[in-house]
Amino acid sequence: MKAATDFLKALDEIESEKGVSKEIIFDSLEKALLKSYEKNFKEHENVKVNINRETGKVELFSIKKVVEEVLDNITEISLEDAKKISSKYKIDDEVSIKLKTMDFGRVAAQTAKNIVIQKIKDAQRDVIYNEFQEKERELISGTIQRIDRNNLFIDLAKTEAIVTPLEQVKTEVYRVGERLKFYVKEVKNTTKGAQILLSRSDVNFVLRLFELEVPEILDGTVEIQSISREPGSRTKISVFSKNEDVDPVGACVGFKKSRVSSIIKELKGEKIDIIVYSKDIKQYLANALSPSEVIAVFTNEDENRAKILVPDSQLSLAIGKEGQNARLAAKLTNWRIDIKGFEKYKEEVENLTIEDYFSGEKEFIENGFVL
Repeated sequence: MKAATDFLKALDEIESEKGVSKEIIFDSLEKALLKSYEKNFKEHENVKVNINRETGKVELFSIKKVVEEVLDNITEISLEDAKKISSKYKIDDEVSIKLKTMDFGRVAAQTAKNIVIQKIKDAQRDVIYNEFQEKERELISGTIQRIDRNNLFIDLAKTEAIVTPLEQVKTEVYRVGERLKFYVKEVKNTTKGAQILLSRSDVNFVLRLFELEVPEILDGTVEIQSISREPGSRTKISVFSKNEDVDPVGACVGFKKSRVSSIIKELKGEKIDIIVYSKDIKQYLANALSPSEVIAVFTNEDENRAKILVPDSQLSLAIGKEGQNARLAAKLTNWRIDIKGFEKYKEEVENLTIEDYFSGEKEFIENGFVL
């Protein structure tokens, strides 16, 4: 009895510490004991193993069907013999005949042990996988446990995750023991357990940080339309408000820039441009080139192409270092953008043909370069 009590206590501890349901272990143990019985005794019986959930006592039963004429002694029993066990039995009933378990308990224990241990490991892996699969595409915090071959291995308490070089930010320096936030990019269930891929370079990492810091985004008042990012350097994010009384940019920036500053700190200094999304594509394209001023925007909507005129003094700002600002604006709007300085554009106008004009461009020129 003490052994059974200790067994039940052990199951309670496994359930508490490993998160593995006792019922899963009971089921695995019953299957393991049945395999062990068949292997060690090779008796021709249709056997069922049952473990009492309250006492931990193991019982074996030979299962037979009540028939008028017995054709298979292993699976069938006559009505006459069944009634010797209990008068309640009738044809087609199932009879459970208890078998002796003394020798079985001694011989089968070691055989069953390894099977049960493996089943517990499998169940534990499933528990961990299910837990983290629910966190896929969300933020998670973890500590850098080790760095091996440029891969970061992250301690998530219950398991270990990986950040491959592709999912790292090149400008960031990572240190063992450092605790950071990550985006859960993918969770796979493998034979070795849950394989968790984390990222700090994914554009959705920024999206989740804004959701975390800006309540108006989380409750749906402010929505993020699009994000373009060059990790470690700069991000552009376009937002709009469903409530005309709520300034979407102001909500994202926060009082004294508190909200956006927290995000920039987590991104280790990455610059962030927050712009207002507009259904008017010309206005949206102009906003996307922030912080540069824009004189005029002309579009070819059939080809998603735009000509954008900016003051000559701001041409470098509009294009950005190594073309970054223009590149991010193009990604943000999903438009091809050609940025021109205003004075240079006026010099090129005489070479344009009617086929070259974008929407609004002909009128702009005819009006003396005034919208």
